[in-house]
Amino acid sequence: MRLSICAALAAGTMLAGPVSADEVIFGHGANPGNPRYVAAEKWAELYAACSGDTVNLAPSATMGNDVEMLTSASAGIMQVTANSQGAMSQIVPEMGLLGLPFLFEDLPTAWKVLDGDVGTMLDERAQNAGLKILGFWDNGIRHITHLSKTVPEPADLEGMKIRTPPDQMTVDIFEALGAAPAPLAWSELPTALQSGVFDGQENPLTNIYSAKLHEITPHVTLTGHKYESTPVVAGMVWWSSLDQAHQDCALSATAEAGKLQRELSLEGDQTLRPKMEAEGATFAEADKDAYRSATASVYDKYGDDYPDLVEALRKATGRE
Repeated sequence: MRLSICAALAAGTMLAGPVSADEVIFGHGANPGNPRYVAAEKWAELYAACSGDTVNLAPSATMGNDVEMLTSASAGIMQVTANSQGAMSQIVPEMGLLGLPFLFEDLPTAWKVLDGDVGTMLDERAQNAGLKILGFWDNGIRHITHLSKTVPEPADLEGMKIRTPPDQMTVDIFEALGAAPAPLAWSELPTALQSGVFDGQENPLTNIYSAKLHEITPHVTLTGHKYESTPVVAGMVWWSSLDQAHQDCALSATAEAGKLQRELSLEGDQTLRPKMEAEGATFAEADKDAYRSATASVYDKYGDDYPDLVEALRKATGRE
């Protein structure tokens, strides 16, 4: 059984009162049409059928932004969240290394790494911090949109006010490029762009299109500057209370819904450009060699802090 909890939530507030033992709240920040939204619906269907429990979905940041949802999961206020790499990196700093500039050539390469030893290591770190990573969905290879121009060369970003997620890696990348980055919650981004607080932002095409950001910032440059995952995270309070059968249900639902989510993300990367162009967006290809050169210093910084993992990621992706 799946119900919506939106009516039970006041805007921007947490759910009050205890949750029954057989009720699971699954929160995320995506809107209808986004692959994360579709996959969460699938997760709810699969987990409910497997476990017999009720799954209540809280989409569109109705239970707060990503950081707030992680806090709620760790406290047992909610059980599961399809979250963000940036927010998770505030708890597990190594998570941010997945966003090293130009680390992954394509999405399937990123998924292979996440489904292997790197993903296991990140889960171990997360459990020590009170969270269980059930699996990694996708948040795409990211590109830049601007209010008034494309930015094919790094010099075009000089002084650009660009919104980033709450992720130090992304901030470091854009500082290396000469821009003026500032973190902001996803749910606040459209309003901030419309009011001119930022000149632009960066996201995968699926997020840009589903949130209609190409209508506000219609100049898209295909930089492919970094990758982000969508970790599906459970609070250890809930996870530790489950028997093996229920844990297996959660893991299998995450994997199965993740296949759908990844397929939709990959499809968006391959098909959305003509749709966006038909709706008035203009596209430009970035000089990726110039962008790689301009962001090389980011590897030096994180290589000093996490030499073993940075080296392992370079080997796993052929970036040695």
